[in-house]
Amino acid sequence: MLPKVFVSFDYSDDKHYKYLLQAWHSNPKFNFVFEDGTPQEIDSFNVGRIKAALTMKIKDATHTLVIVGENANALHRKHDLIGQRNWINYEVAKSIELKKRIAVIKLKPHYALPERLVGVNASCEYGFTEDNVTRALNSAPYIF
Repeated sequence: MLPKVFVSFDYSDDKHYKYLLQAWHSNPKFNFVFEDGTPQEIDSFNVGRIKAALTMKIKDATHTLVIVGENANALHRKHDLIGQRNWINYEVAKSIELKKRIAVIKLKPHYALPERLVGVNASCEYGFTEDNVTRALNSAPYIF
C-alpha cells in the first residue's frame, strides 16, 4: 500500500517542492510513488474554513511530510487565529494529535525546525532528493 502523504510546506516560498513531488510520482523514470493527500490551494481567507480543510486532509493521510525551508517557522500575521506560529506548525500539531507518521526534509541543515517539531519523534533528512524523501517517509516512526 502506498503511503498517503499530507505535505506541509510554506506555500509562498516552497510550493515548487510540492510540485516536484507530484512530477516524480507521475514520471515512470522515478521510483517515487505516493498518494497525495494535500489539498489544492484553499481559496479562502477564513481561518476556520482553512483549519477544517487541513484537518480533514491530515486525518485521511498516513504520513505528514514536512518540508522545512527558510521560513518554516516564521510568524504568520494571523498566528493568533491559527493558534500556532504559522500553518506549518498547525499542521504538525494536528498530525501529532492524529498520530500520523512524520517525515521531515530540511532543505538546508541550518534552517530552523518549526517549533512544534522540536522534540517530536520524526525521521529527518537533509536536502530535497528522491532518495531522501523516500527514505524519510519509509523510516517515519509511528506516534503513540
